[in-house]
Amino acid sequence: MAGELVLLVNPAARGGRSLRLLDPVVRRLREAGLPVSVIVGTSGQDALERACTAVAEGPEALVAFGGDGLVHLAVQAVAGTDVPLGVIPAGTGNDIARALGIPRADLVAAADVVAAGKTRTVDAARIGGEEWFAGVMACGFDSRVNERANAMAGPGGRGRYLLATLAELRSFTPLPFTIIADGEVLEREAMLVAVGNTSSYGAGMRVCPDAVPDDGLLDVVIVGPMAAGAFLRTFPRVYRGSHLTHPAVTVRRVRRVTLRAPGTVAYADGERVGPLPLTCAVEPGALRVLAPAGR
Repeated sequence: MAGELVLLVNPAARGGRSLRLLDPVVRRLREAGLPVSVIVGTSGQDALERACTAVAEGPEALVAFGGDGLVHLAVQAVAGTDVPLGVIPAGTGNDIARALGIPRADLVAAADVVAAGKTRTVDAARIGGEEWFAGVMACGFDSRVNERANAMAGPGGRGRYLLATLAELRSFTPLPFTIIADGEVLEREAMLVAVGNTSSYGAGMRVCPDAVPDDGLLDVVIVGPMAAGAFLRTFPRVYRGSHLTHPAVTVRRVRRVTLRAPGTVAYADGERVGPLPLTCAVEPGALRVLAPAGR
C-alpha cells in the first residue's frame, strides 16, 4: 500500500446509505491521478488492525470514509506517525470534519481536499497514555444519556437519544467530580464535564466553543449544578456556544487533566472509552491532517 491512498470505510455510516456515495469519491480521487485502495473491517477491532497494518506500510494517507467514530478509530492508527489523516465525512455527526473546515454536505468536495494533499499539523489527546482522541471527551449527563440510549431497543436515530435524554432528566442529579487540572485539585459537583481538543460534538453541539486544535491546550468545560428545568432551558445554548456565559459554567485551559466521579463513564469522539477515573493529556502536533488550504 506504499504510495497509495488507503480509504478506510464504515459500511454502517448513515445506516448503510453512505456506501452508494463511495464510488463517486473513489472515482474523483483516481481522476486526480491517485492510486486508491479500500479497506472495510468486519468489526471495529478488525478495522483497527487493518488500518494499523496499512499505516505501517507507509501510504500517502489514511482516509476515513465515515463519521466521527471511524475518524476516532483512524486516529488510533496514524497519531504519532508521519502518515496524514484524511476525512470524507460520510457519518451523521462529522464534528471533527467541521473543526478542520472539511466540506460536509458534498463528499466529492471533501475528496478534492484529500486530492489536493495540503497538510496541517494539529494536536491530539491521549487517555491514560493509550487511547487517542481528536475531538471532545465528555462525561456526566451526556454520557449517561449515551449509556441509556445504547441499552434501548428503539426507536432508531435521534428519536432514541431524545427519549433517553428525557428519561435521564427525570432521575439525574449532579455528580461529585474531582478534577485535577495541571496539578490543581478542584472538588465540584457538576452536570457534565467536557474536555475539548476541538469545539463540538453530537452533530454541532459547541460544548467547548473556544477550543483550538493546534494550540497545545485542552479546554475543560464544567457545567455546575442546575435544577432539571434550568438545565433543560440552558442546554440548547450549547449549539451556539453561548452557554459559557451562564454563571454555573466554568472553563479551564490545561495540558493535562484527571477526572474522577463515581459510577461515571466517558465518551470521546462519540465512542465509549470507559469508566472514570481517566487522565487526558494533550500531545501537541500529534496528527497530520489533510485540510483545506489556509485552515
